Amino acid sequence: RWRQARRWWRKALLVILLSLSIVPAWFARQNHFEWMFNPLHNSAYVKVADAAFVRDSDMVLAVKINNEAVAYPVRLMAYHHVVADTVGGTPICATY
Repeated sequence: RWRQARRWWRKALLVILLSLSIVPAWFARQNHFEWMFNPLHNSAYVKVADAAFVRDSDMVLAVKINNEAVAYPVRLMAYHHVVADTVGGTPICATY
């Protein structure tokens, strides 16, 4: 009877140890940055003269493709960190 009780504890310990190793292995295969930073889709544009929300001292991510130029203020991208967009007919992914 004592041997059966010991076997039960061994099996329980084995299940616990396997669970503790499987969870970190699963999490390591996940891209948890996608959970934290949601890409900014459908970004809106304004002309430079109308961009009162951008100060002269602001850092921007600037992209120029096929004579089309856009700038993404880093201060406004602080939450998203990623912009999926099309510039000059070319799909881009801007990040910092």
